[in-house]
Amino acid sequence: MYLNCHTYYSLRYGTFAPADLVARAADWGVQTLVLTDINNTSAASEFIRLCKKKGIKPILGIDFRTEDYQRKYLGIAQNIERFRELNTFLTQHSRKGTKLPMEAPNFKHCWVIYPRLHKPIEDFRDHELLAIRPEHATRLFKHPLLEHTHKLVITQTVTFADDTSYQLHQLLRAIDCNIVLSKLGPKDIAKATDRLIAPEDLLYFYRAYPKIIENTARILASCAINLPSGLVVNRQTFTGRKADDFDLLEKLAQKGAIKRYADHRGAVPQQVKERLRKELEVIRKQDFCAYFLITWDIVRYAESMGYRHVGRGSGANSLVAYCIFLTDVDPIELDLYFERFINPYRASPPDFDIDFSWDERDEVIDYIFQRYGKEYTAMMATYSTFQGRAIIRELGKVFGLPKADIDQIVAHPNDPKQQHELAKSIFYYGKMLEGFPNHLSIHAGGILISEQPLAYHTALKMMPKGVPITHFDMHHAEDMGFHKYDILSQRGLGHLKEAVHLIKKNQRAAIDINDLPQIKQDERVKALLRSGQCMGCFYIESPAMRGLLGKLQCDNYIHLVAASSIIRPGVAKSGMMREYIKRFHQPESFQYLHPVFEKHLGETFGVMVYQEDVMKIVHHFAGLDLDESDILRRVMSGKKAKGDTLQRLQQKYWDNCRARGYEDTLTEEVWRQVESFSGYSFCKAHSASFAVESFQSLYLKAYYPLEFMVAVINNFGGFYAAEYYFHEARMSGAHIHPPCVNHSLYLTNIEGTNVYIGFKHLHQMERQAAHRIISARSQGGPFKDLEDFIQRVEISAEQLEILIRIGAFRFTGKNKYELMWEKNALYNPRQQWTNTLPLFEEKTVSQQDLPILAEGVDDQTFDEIELIGFPLSSPFDLLEKPAIYDSILAQHLALKHASIVHILGYYVCRKEVRTVKGKRMAFGTWIDTAGHFFDTTHFAYALQYAPFKGKGVYKIEGKVVEEFGFYSIEVRKMERLPFRKDQRYT
Repeated sequence: MYLNCHTYYSLRYGTFAPADLVARAADWGVQTLVLTDINNTSAASEFIRLCKKKGIKPILGIDFRTEDYQRKYLGIAQNIERFRELNTFLTQHSRKGTKLPMEAPNFKHCWVIYPRLHKPIEDFRDHELLAIRPEHATRLFKHPLLEHTHKLVITQTVTFADDTSYQLHQLLRAIDCNIVLSKLGPKDIAKATDRLIAPEDLLYFYRAYPKIIENTARILASCAINLPSGLVVNRQTFTGRKADDFDLLEKLAQKGAIKRYADHRGAVPQQVKERLRKELEVIRKQDFCAYFLITWDIVRYAESMGYRHVGRGSGANSLVAYCIFLTDVDPIELDLYFERFINPYRASPPDFDIDFSWDERDEVIDYIFQRYGKEYTAMMATYSTFQGRAIIRELGKVFGLPKADIDQIVAHPNDPKQQHELAKSIFYYGKMLEGFPNHLSIHAGGILISEQPLAYHTALKMMPKGVPITHFDMHHAEDMGFHKYDILSQRGLGHLKEAVHLIKKNQRAAIDINDLPQIKQDERVKALLRSGQCMGCFYIESPAMRGLLGKLQCDNYIHLVAASSIIRPGVAKSGMMREYIKRFHQPESFQYLHPVFEKHLGETFGVMVYQEDVMKIVHHFAGLDLDESDILRRVMSGKKAKGDTLQRLQQKYWDNCRARGYEDTLTEEVWRQVESFSGYSFCKAHSASFAVESFQSLYLKAYYPLEFMVAVINNFGGFYAAEYYFHEARMSGAHIHPPCVNHSLYLTNIEGTNVYIGFKHLHQMERQAAHRIISARSQGGPFKDLEDFIQRVEISAEQLEILIRIGAFRFTGKNKYELMWEKNALYNPRQQWTNTLPLFEEKTVSQQDLPILAEGVDDQTFDEIELIGFPLSSPFDLLEKPAIYDSILAQHLALKHASIVHILGYYVCRKEVRTVKGKRMAFGTWIDTAGHFFDTTHFAYALQYAPFKGKGVYKIEGKVVEEFGFYSIEVRKMERLPFRKDQRYT
């Protein structure tokens, strides 16, 4: 009888979590339940699973409504084919961006229920029905509709549970309508009676109309649905036959093994052959051949287009993946376990993470859609949920509070005295709202390729980006058995690609950054890594990583892989990062807990650094199978539901340890370490993939620092702001020039050692204007002077003034004030620009016509700060009284160990953290007067009495401290120093 049930996936409308809806229905003895979320099928698979668990018959449908949630009709699927029909109908309108029709199409065996008569009931088609709500039942007495009871059904809409959730529904509707609560009209919200009531109470309304009850029961009995699940939902073959898939995969893997491992005689080590054979057999038994081959096909296409990729994640644990060139991480070299990726006990499907450059990924995704079919391919959704402060702001607005009151609540959530009286209601409903899905977004890179059309599983939503997404997210996809292809975007690959291009263009040198064995052994690369001066290098440029590398002094791939893992917050917070560094430098200072730790964790000095280390210890120390070891790791890390699995595996661990004769104290300590580590562990294959890219970046920076830094600037994906990459280029020997109409492109470019800032970095420069400048220059050659520029480029007076102020016409030999005077004389806003040169080159303004105009010494610098955000000269030169500050340089900190020093620092960035006692502290990064980086630590008292005050030059007083050879300053006092004033505007 419940033909119209909503969950909170009826976005900004429903209030039931799927589990709550099913549980409440089960408590009241409901036997059949129909899920009809509004224009949404997100909860379909979850709903069926929950209903079956509770003994309820599940039925699926869709509540088709307008964008403002006005009812049109319900569609209820009689079976899976009909569910496909409903999904296809909703998907088509989303793809085309068209509105749903007022009348439903002629569905085959889908029941369509209208909320009201839109045409004579005699004209209803066989599958069309009319909803009779409980409050309407009393009006049916002697009504003509009773002659058509076979067209009437009981329809109790279910949107909320009680009065409180009805209030929450109203708040959601106000948020959706972007109005205050008091402005909601009856059409904006559900009826107050749209709630789940007991079956006997519902049937009481229809006691006089047994024919309607019978008809409704008949309709429900005609429906039965079960969504396909398990690995069969994925595309089953690549070649068309599973046997052929295996033959092709085996051939590719063996051929790749020769390329990867063969010696000069062409012989492949037996260890590689044996592992390859075992992996291929598991892949065949687990039915993952097509998955490997489709991923290989994607990578093959990218390579044919010249696109670089990085294969990372647990997929890099596979030797087969390495041999078919999905990844450059060698699992033999790094002792990576294949069972971390695929094993018979792993219920969830595997996934490859394949990174492409941010400006090439969309092309790869388009290929996947074209190659495997738009009916079978979609990106996954992710649910943007109501969270934290955003809830307070949303509810504050619908309650009608002004922004100041809302800000006060956000700023003082635990102090009622400083809050508006409505804050209590906001927090009450906000707690209920937390975690509700707000809208569907695109998953970072997850793509599904199905065996049957995706309409059998979900409707699709077309996103503004032009790609369709499923209505379900990755967790629902995993439960259904889908394995995803993570096609991810990465700026670091853009750095590499563009650097290679710039080197070829600027130095006419063709380089191979894929010769990884050579790069890993290169002495200049090793020296750069030891120094920690890795700005711009992927994953290792942050202040924390620079400090770690400085402390470790590591210079090889294996240790960089470890560093990429121990830098993560969990390892650092646990104290194991410091312990690792200590053991790294003083291997004689500790004893291994057990010989197993020395044998299998010797590479990391007995410290568990990776997720794989959990597997190694429980396998080699306690004798659990590798498959079981991976399950235990997943349970402990929260990636798999615990159930009784943890208890069972823990018991086996203890039983095996006793059988091996271990003392209980040792067994308990090993378990404690495994348990405490697993929550923050990091996949070794991830770290290894990152380290490969880091080495490639290091190589480029070591040999071609200028081109590399320009590439980093142009890909906008580094840890720092662009200013500091320009600074790094200058420190490497570049001459940095402000935008120039005769040299600059839209992005930054390099000519020899001259780096010309791109027009993109001018804050108020229009993209179209920049491209018109570049186009006119390419067609007619360099601009001769300002008049020539004005004649050839269509540009507004405001845009022209920006170019003059930044110095884009400095090649004329005139200062910007002279050029401004000339612009006012030459510029005609009604001029019709063409791409042709003027017939006569006739000067209208001569130098004699201009008054004497002098440019101040700081004018260019202040214009740079205003127009591109930072000065191209030293910021220390702008200090009001630079001569009075006595300070040391960062390179002399080692000479002042434990001393109190004064140093001038130009602010770069800071990171705030909380101490174990909950107090704020921060780490700062600065540039000294010689242009070198240094770091500071600010404990709570320093932050309170010497706070950061934004960008600028600071005078810092503090104690020089040292940790494993890395020097920094513990700040005691700090003040931001005043710059000279811009005399033009004072």
